[in-house]
Amino acid sequence: MSPDRSASSINNRGRPLDKQAQYNDTVVRQFSIVVVVWGLVGMAVGLFIAAQMIWPQLNMDLPFLSFGRLRPLHTNAVIFAFGGSALFATSYYVVQRTCHVRLAFDKLAAFTFWGWQLIIVLAAITLPLGITQSKEYAELEWPIDLLIAVVWVAYAIVFFGTVMKRRVKHIYVANWFYGAFIITVAILHIFNNLAVPVTLFKSYTIYTGVVDAMMQWWYGHNAVGFFLTAGFLGMMYYFVPKQAGRPVYSYRLSVVHFWSLIAVYMWAGPHHLHYTSLPDWAQTLGMVFSVILLAPSWGGMINGIMTLSGAWHKLRSDPILKFMIVALSFYGMSTFEGPMMSIKTVNALSHYTNWTIGHVHSGALGWVAMMTIGSIYCLLPRLYNRDGMYSTKLIDVHFWTSTIGVVLYAVSMWIAGVTEGLMWRAVNDDGTLTYSFVESLKAIEPYHYLRLLGGLIFFAGMCVMAYNVFKTVTQQKAVPVAVLDPA
Repeated sequence: MSPDRSASSINNRGRPLDKQAQYNDTVVRQFSIVVVVWGLVGMAVGLFIAAQMIWPQLNMDLPFLSFGRLRPLHTNAVIFAFGGSALFATSYYVVQRTCHVRLAFDKLAAFTFWGWQLIIVLAAITLPLGITQSKEYAELEWPIDLLIAVVWVAYAIVFFGTVMKRRVKHIYVANWFYGAFIITVAILHIFNNLAVPVTLFKSYTIYTGVVDAMMQWWYGHNAVGFFLTAGFLGMMYYFVPKQAGRPVYSYRLSVVHFWSLIAVYMWAGPHHLHYTSLPDWAQTLGMVFSVILLAPSWGGMINGIMTLSGAWHKLRSDPILKFMIVALSFYGMSTFEGPMMSIKTVNALSHYTNWTIGHVHSGALGWVAMMTIGSIYCLLPRLYNRDGMYSTKLIDVHFWTSTIGVVLYAVSMWIAGVTEGLMWRAVNDDGTLTYSFVESLKAIEPYHYLRLLGGLIFFAGMCVMAYNVFKTVTQQKAVPVAVLDPA
C-alpha cells in the first residue's frame, strides 16, 4: 500500500476525507526551510574544525574558536538542528497525511518550532563559551535541558494527539517509527541529564564513575539508535514509496523490522566502553546485541530498496530517488560496520582511531543527510504547491556532489583509522613500541586533507540545494493541489 492509501479512502463514518488544503502545513514549511539553514551552518562548522586538524593555528588563540568547543557545536548543529528539524517537519507532514486529519493543537505545534529554534540558538551561544556538561551529544547545561524537555513533551502531545484523532483505523508504519523515536528520546534525555544545579551555568550529574559512563552511552548510542535511525526510518517508510509511486515492498516485514529494532537497540550501548572498567559481562552484552542488530537493520534496508521493484527505471530520471536509494545503501553499510566494530577483537584495532569517525560520518552524511535531503526535495513542491523543484538538474548535481563527498570523507577516515590502529599496536622484539604517537599523526596527515576535500564537496552540494530551494519557494508559480497530491 502506498503511504497515503494505506487505509480506506473514506473515514469510518463513510464521509470523504479532508482535502489537503485543510492540513496545517505552516509549521511543516517552517521546519523544512530551517533544515537547509541549519544544515549549512552545522556543516560549515564541521569544515572549519576539519581544517583545524590540519592547521591548528586557525583557532587564532581564541578560546571560543578552539576545536574542543566547536566540535560539540558541530555535532549539536547537524544532529539536533539539521536532523531534528527534518524529523519535526516530516513527522508533522506524514502524521497528517496518513491519519487524514489536521495536526492537533496548532498553537502547541507552533511552540515546538520556536522553542526548538531557541534551543539551537542557546546551544550556539553557550557551547563556544565553554558552558557544557561535557557529555557526548548531551553537552547543554541544565536550563537548556529543561527547555528541551518542555518542547519535547509538547511535540509528543501534538504528534500523539493527531494519531488519536485519526479518521482511519489503520496506523501507518512510519508513525510507529516516529512514535517510538519521540517516546524513547524523551526517556533518554530526562534520565541521562538528571543533575544537581550549582549555578545558572553549572550543574553536576547525579551519576558517578562507571555508572555515569554506562548511563551516558545508554543515552549516546540510543540517540543514534532512535534519533538518527528510528526517526529517519519513519521518513524512509513514507517518502520512498511516495517518490517511487509504489507500495512498500513488504508491510509485514516493516512491522517485524519495527518490533525487532526497538527491542534490540536499547542494549547495544556498552560497545562504546570496551576495554574500560565497565564490567566484562556488560561489555559482552553490548557486543552480542550489537551483532544481533544486523538482522533487523538489513531487513529495513532490503524493504526500502525492494520497494523500487517495478520502478527501477525511475532512477535514470529521478535524482530524488537516487538520494533515497543511496541513503538506504549507506544505512545497510553502516549497520554492518557498526556491529562488526563492536566485536572486541575488531574494536581493539578501531577504538580511538579515525575509523570511528569514518563510521559515524558514513551514517550521518550517507544515511541521515541524504535521506533528509531526498525527503525535503520530495516535500517542498507539495508544501508550496509547485509542479516540482526549480531545477531537476541542480538536484542531480547535488546528488553527485553528496555521493562523491561522503565517499571521499568515509574512505579517507577508514584508511587513516586502520593505519593508526596498526601503528599503535606495532611492537619491536624487545616489547617497545615501533612507532611514536607523532609518527602515527604524520602518517595519517594526507587523509585529513582528503577528509577536508570530501567535506567541501558535500558542503558545496548543500549550497546548491539552498539555491534550488530559494528559487522554488520564491519564483515558481503555484499549481492546483490536486495535481500534486490528489486526495
